[in-house]
Amino acid sequence: MKFLNKVRHFLTSEDGPTAVEYAVMLALIIIVCLLSITAIGNNANATFDRVAQALSATAS
Repeated sequence: MKFLNKVRHFLTSEDGPTAVEYAVMLALIIIVCLLSITAIGNNANATFDRVAQALSATAS
């Protein structure tokens, strides 16, 4: 009887799905952060390259 009550409680409990939803949201947030950091880094690198080329062109 105790086992059936535990199974019933597990099936009706919403703790598991809620934890999964939070894990999915966290994964999506991490992916968005990594993509935005990568894009910002690439843009900054391109800007520094353009400035370096402009400086070397004027120095020559």
